[in-house]
Amino acid sequence: MLAAADNLVTVDDYRALPEGPPHYQLIQGRLLMSPSPNRYHQDICRNLLVLLQNFLEDHPLGVVYPSPSDVYLTSYDAYQPDLYFVSNDNAAILSPQGAAGAPDLVIEVLSQGTAHYDRDLKRKIYAQAGVKELWLIDPEAQQILVHQLNPPTNQAPALHGVDASFNTPLLAGLLIEAKAVFKPSRLG
Repeated sequence: MLAAADNLVTVDDYRALPEGPPHYQLIQGRLLMSPSPNRYHQDICRNLLVLLQNFLEDHPLGVVYPSPSDVYLTSYDAYQPDLYFVSNDNAAILSPQGAAGAPDLVIEVLSQGTAHYDRDLKRKIYAQAGVKELWLIDPEAQQILVHQLNPPTNQAPALHGVDASFNTPLLAGLLIEAKAVFKPSRLG
């Protein structure tokens, strides 16, 4: 059910697809399927999920979901970010299918084939939809770029290297140590 050049796929069309794999995202009315990410990408996602889940068990501020989990943002945009956090105050967006609205925090681990979508088009749609914070994680450069999207600011995104530690107002009390995020699996 791929869209012809002039026909846009809607969220309703997307939801009618059979469950994956393969997994798709709907970006501006176009279906995008990509192969599974490499193991290091998955190591980073796992590290972050464990870090966030452990923190949220002791500080029940909301919930975190890993991909694949749909985030419906417009009639033509359904993304599967690597991770997303929804605060208790924003829990009304949660649905059996994922999130029908903007999560508070979205985390995208960049992959060679999809990084351009994450950095540009998806970042803009996340901002327009109301996502408060977006982390773009570059595994090769071992950097985390933190965008404060809502409310919009004139500040440049914060760039954190592998030796940095940082926090987010969305998860008060959590200190993110980048070296823990970038730690490869024991089996390397």
